[in-house]
Amino acid sequence: MVSGAARSAPSPADAFAGTLERTEVQRAPSSVPGREIVQVLTRIPVGVSSGWHTHPGEEVGYILAGTVTMAIRGRETLTLHAGDGFLIPPGTPHDARDVGPGTGEMLSTYLVEAGQPLVTLLG
Repeated sequence: MVSGAARSAPSPADAFAGTLERTEVQRAPSSVPGREIVQVLTRIPVGVSSGWHTHPGEEVGYILAGTVTMAIRGRETLTLHAGDGFLIPPGTPHDARDVGPGTGEMLSTYLVEAGQPLVTLLG
């Protein structure tokens, strides 16, 4: 569900297209100048990894279903279960992987620089 008032135009597929199933729930300007708020529902199939990537701002996430490992550069890897939250600082490389037994689902809210790609994959 996307709030018609919150979005002015459809967003292009992000760098995860073809790997993860991502649905943009809403997008709106932030009260912080130069920032926007984007909320995304992500489904990660069993055994699939997002790959190391960054976002141009904070990611505040919540695991809705499944078990997901979250590797965050400079920190110990987290094992997150349904009901767990996580926070990724701006520009911090991280990698999410569903470890099963079912599909992992997470809801992430990003406070990011307006006009920047939401996801940048790292080589």
